[in-house]
Amino acid sequence: MSAPLLVYVTCADPAQAAAIARAVVGEGLAACANILPGMTAVYRWQGAVEESAETLLLLKTLEHRLPALQARVRALHSYQCPCVVAVPIAAGTPDYLAWLAESVIAPAAPSP
Repeated sequence: MSAPLLVYVTCADPAQAAAIARAVVGEGLAACANILPGMTAVYRWQGAVEESAETLLLLKTLEHRLPALQARVRALHSYQCPCVVAVPIAAGTPDYLAWLAESVIAPAAPSP
């Protein structure tokens, strides 16, 4: 079985996070998403320290789907350099991890 991952994505606002979440869950790239509005980001961008409101999007997926998930998030995201990072899920309840694995759709096999 492919390893479960938690994918951390920062978004411009709740609407963008919701649109990305609906797309990647609907396409089977992630099992579920959590949207946490009200975050403040302080970061260096193009030589200056910036501060802005952001929304955190947490996605749960499997390692073998990460490249496709990252590509899809980048395609839907408004940022030039979006934060899309994954961390391993070291442990979890067996029933939750089984549900996660069942909910992420395997990529379609190429046609012969």
